[in-house]
Amino acid sequence: METQFDVVIIGSGGGGAPIAHTLVKAGKSVLILEKGPLFKPQYQNPNGLSDFKRDELFADGPEKRIRIPGVANQNEAFYSSHVEPDINDEPHIYRGFDGQDRATIEGYTAQVVGGGTQLYGGVSLRFTPTDLRLQSFNAGRNDLKEDPNGDIQREARDWPISYEQLEPYYLKAEYLVGFNGTVENQLKPFSGDKYQPPLEPNPISIYAKVGMEQIGKQLNSNKPIKPYRTPLAVITRDHEPSGRKAPQDPETIKTSYVNRFGCPLGLKSNTWVSLLSPIANQPNFEIRTNCVVTHLESEGSKVSRVVYRDPSGKTRFVQGKIVVVACSAIESIRLLKLSAQMSSEFDRRINQNDLLGKYFLTHCFGGASALMPTRSDKSQALDADWATDACATDDFLKSRGLWAGGAIYNNTSDQALPISLGRTQGSQDLDTLWKGFINNTGLAGQGLADFLDQYMGRGLSVSFMANQLPLKTNRIELHPTIKDKWGRPVAHIIKEWHSHDRYLMNTLADMCKQVLDNGQNAPGDRKFPYEFLGSGGVYMAENALARIANHILGGARFGTDRKDSVLDVNCRTWDFDNLYVTDGSFMPTSGGANPTLTIQANSFRVADELLKRL
Repeated sequence: METQFDVVIIGSGGGGAPIAHTLVKAGKSVLILEKGPLFKPQYQNPNGLSDFKRDELFADGPEKRIRIPGVANQNEAFYSSHVEPDINDEPHIYRGFDGQDRATIEGYTAQVVGGGTQLYGGVSLRFTPTDLRLQSFNAGRNDLKEDPNGDIQREARDWPISYEQLEPYYLKAEYLVGFNGTVENQLKPFSGDKYQPPLEPNPISIYAKVGMEQIGKQLNSNKPIKPYRTPLAVITRDHEPSGRKAPQDPETIKTSYVNRFGCPLGLKSNTWVSLLSPIANQPNFEIRTNCVVTHLESEGSKVSRVVYRDPSGKTRFVQGKIVVVACSAIESIRLLKLSAQMSSEFDRRINQNDLLGKYFLTHCFGGASALMPTRSDKSQALDADWATDACATDDFLKSRGLWAGGAIYNNTSDQALPISLGRTQGSQDLDTLWKGFINNTGLAGQGLADFLDQYMGRGLSVSFMANQLPLKTNRIELHPTIKDKWGRPVAHIIKEWHSHDRYLMNTLADMCKQVLDNGQNAPGDRKFPYEFLGSGGVYMAENALARIANHILGGARFGTDRKDSVLDVNCRTWDFDNLYVTDGSFMPTSGGANPTLTIQANSFRVADELLKRL
C-alpha cells in the first residue's frame, strides 16, 4: 500500500472533500482516511440498488443498554443505526445540569463517506457579513440585554477573513456541490447565481410564506423584507460538475426521505456524489474506508506520520507533505488531544496557548409549531421551502438588544410520514428518539389512529438557527476515566447556555410564533380550527446540554493572533508547519445559519492556499 502522499486528509465530509477535489484536479496525490464505509446510490451500483437502508436514524435491531460504568444514564435503553457507533464502543460524554456525566451519541453525525452531508436536511444558507464581524458590531454597545458580566464584548471575535473574501468560495461551493434555491430577497451580497431552480413548494408552506411576508413588513415598513426559497443541497436539474442526472420530471424528486436519511438516488448533494465521486477514478486519489486514525506523530514542526487501524485492526501509517484534520469538531479535537497525550513535543506545539478544545460551539436553535387549517401530502416535500433574513439585520438586532441574529425557515417534512414520528413526536435527539412513544401510552390502537387522523399532514414548524455566544468554559476535553473500545479516552463535552443565549432563543422563538400566527391569513379551506402547539429554544429540552443539532463547531478557532487562536488565517496550526484543521472547529463564532455550506466554502479557500505550497 502506498504510504507517501502530497496530502493526507482525515475525514470525507464538508471540511475534507473540497480540499481533496481541488488538489486532485490540480494533479496532487491525495489520500482520504475515512472511519466509516462507502455507501453508493443506485446509479453507481451494478445491481441498481442503493447501499442506504432509509433507516439511518432508526434502529431495526434489538434494544441495547448503556453499559458504561459511572455515567448517570447507565442501563438506559438505546438503539443504534448502521451509520453511527454503538454508544458502548465510543460514547461522547457530556456533563449535565446536575453535574453528572451522561453518555450520548450526539456529535456523531454519520460515520460514512460524506459524513454529515449524507444525512443532513440540506439547508444551505450563507452566513451574513455581520456574522463574521460580531466583535466589531458589538463594540461600544450599551443596549445589549441579558449580559450582566459583559461577556459579549469580551468574548465576541471577528473572523480573520471578511465576507467579501469568502464570497467567491460560497459561489464556488454552490456550483460544484449543487444546490437549488433563489438569490432574490436574500440580504447577503451575491456576486453571481449558481442555484438550480427550486421545486414547487408544498401547499402547507403557504402559511409560512404569508407569515414571513407579514413580519417582513412589520420589521421594515419602508422596504419590506421578503421571504425566499430556502437553498437546499438537492439538485433539480442535471448537474454538470458531478455528472449527476435529474429525473425527466423534477417534481418527482420531492420526498420527505431527504431529511435525516441517505439519498438512494444521489440527488442530495452529499460530498461523495458531488465532490469525491467525480475524482474517484483518478490515479492520484485514494479513499481508504473503515480506517480509524488513532494519533498523529511529529518531528519538530512537522507532522511526520498519521497512524491508523485498517479494517482488520492492523496498525498502519501514512505520510503527507500536508496533513488535514477534518473529522468533525469533537473528534478532531479529541484526535489532536490524544496525539498530545502521547508526545510532550506534540503537546507543546498544539497547546502553545491552552486554547485547544476551548470555545466549543453549537447553535442557538428552536422554533414554533402549529396545526394548520388544511391537510397536505407532506410526503411530497423536501426539508424546507421558505426562509427569511428578517431577523438577521443589524436594525433588528439593535432594536432587541441582541448580539447576533439568525435565519428563520419552515420545516416541511416533519411528521410527513408515519415513520418520521419516531424523531418528531416528543423526541429530543438521538438519545431520546423513542421517548415520544414510550412516554405516551395513549399512542396505541385507536389512540394512534386518531392521532394520525388529526395530526398527519397538518403540522407545520418554523425554525431558527442563530449564533451561540462563545465561552472559554464551553470546551472539549479527554475524559479522565472513560475509554473507547480501543482503550483511548473518549471526548468529554462541558457546555452551558449563557443567559444571552436563552434571551436570543426566546426572542427568535417568539418571531417563529409570529410567523405562524400571521400565517392564518393565508388562503385555504378552514375546515379545521387553527391550533398552536408551542414554541421555545433548545435550552428548554430535558437534555439540552447534549443537544448539538449535529452543528459541531469551535474548539480550534482561527485568527490573526497566535495568543488568541489555535489556527492561523489559513487554518494551519500555529506551531506545526504542515497541519491544518478545516471542519467546523475553525469557527470563532457559530454563524446565524446552518454551517455546512460555510465549512465547504472555507475548505475551498484553504485548498487554494495549499496549492500555493505544494
